[in-house]
Amino acid sequence: MISLKKFNLIELHPARLLILGFGFLIVVGTLLLMLPISTRPGHQLGFIDALFEATSAVCVTGLVVVDTGTTFTLFGQIVLLALIQIGGWGFMTAGVFMFIILGKKIGLKERLVLQSTLNQFSIQGVVKLVILIISLTVFMESVGALLLALRWSYEMPWSTALYYGIFHSISAFNNAGFGLEPDSLSKWVGDPTINLVITFLFMAGGIGFTVILDLWNKKSLRKLSLHSKIALLVSLILNIIATLIIFATEFSNPDTIGNFPLADKWWASYFQGVVTRTAGFNTIDIGQMMVPSLVFMMFMMFIGASSASTGGGIKVTTFALMLLALWSVLTAKDNVSIFKRRIPWELVNKAFSIAVTAIMFISVIFFILTYTEQADLVLILFETISAFGTVGLSAGLTADLSPMGRVLITILMFIGRIGPLTMAFALMKFSDKSRVKYVEERILIG
Repeated sequence: MISLKKFNLIELHPARLLILGFGFLIVVGTLLLMLPISTRPGHQLGFIDALFEATSAVCVTGLVVVDTGTTFTLFGQIVLLALIQIGGWGFMTAGVFMFIILGKKIGLKERLVLQSTLNQFSIQGVVKLVILIISLTVFMESVGALLLALRWSYEMPWSTALYYGIFHSISAFNNAGFGLEPDSLSKWVGDPTINLVITFLFMAGGIGFTVILDLWNKKSLRKLSLHSKIALLVSLILNIIATLIIFATEFSNPDTIGNFPLADKWWASYFQGVVTRTAGFNTIDIGQMMVPSLVFMMFMMFIGASSASTGGGIKVTTFALMLLALWSVLTAKDNVSIFKRRIPWELVNKAFSIAVTAIMFISVIFFILTYTEQADLVLILFETISAFGTVGLSAGLTADLSPMGRVLITILMFIGRIGPLTMAFALMKFSDKSRVKYVEERILIG
């Protein structure tokens, strides 16, 4: 048996190891989805489509080129669920969990990789964090599945309702957005139970395991870490703003919520507002939304969820830190501070690096897509940002993408899940820090 240590995989930079891990999962998922047992008669997937679906599942995006419920057999759907679950955890978290089950020792190198993949400040307690993440996930998904199954049992046989509950609960908590109905959750646009359970699950997964565990341990908002306070506050503000804007821009649109009763208008606005930063479910037709709504949703998808979560985007804490830094510059302050805490400039620089790198990747893919796809530029840009943010919302372009377009969106979903800065690190050659310091000289900016 060939040992992995022979190839020094664990010696790789965490960024490259992360890419190899997710890449391996995608390859395995692609091969499994191409098997005849994975699809119903007449729905055999080619390599590009299988690669797209597997990448979307592993990267917990939710963009699909085929209808999940009618294309895949039970086996194929279970493969998707497994890819979603492992992708939501992260391959390293899932791997360490298997090591724990098998009684294997978790060494220092593995802990260092875990620290990087879980976006923690130190290696202390990372193995315990993995156990808590797994336990929390199983608990949340189980409760969500049961509540959804009880609701759907009024419309379908109990066994079907239970399966629907399990599938949508796992998909929601991991911010994947895969559904078993062709129109996602549009049938239940005004249903309080579906709206509340699904949104709670994807917001819990999107706020991040670190924040959830911090809430559990501290029991008080005042005692929370600075990260948790910023993540919760900014997420709450963005969710409120998003709900109000979707309500205002779509209020009179007869193709979305214009003909709904007032209560359903609010439910649809709330759901579509908060889902934009995280999961790819929808309760109204995205393709029929007004252009201002789509533009605003692009902005929200770019921001994304919280760090150390199952969501994508540049992350709400990154966005918040950029705003705080801008405010500090405008007010001529020497430091960036909030909640009586000062944030080091090193993190500020990293936040802007993440945003700039993300814009570069999105711009390149968008530019190429304008050549490969014959579609409205707004729809192409919407699809591009949705893929990067691993959101999975589509204005109807996904199924009509050309083979090259599907490959490009696949690449962007992968970059979005790995993280733009991580991808940039992986592509660069690492070297020791130079000891040479050059003479400082100023340039004109602004």
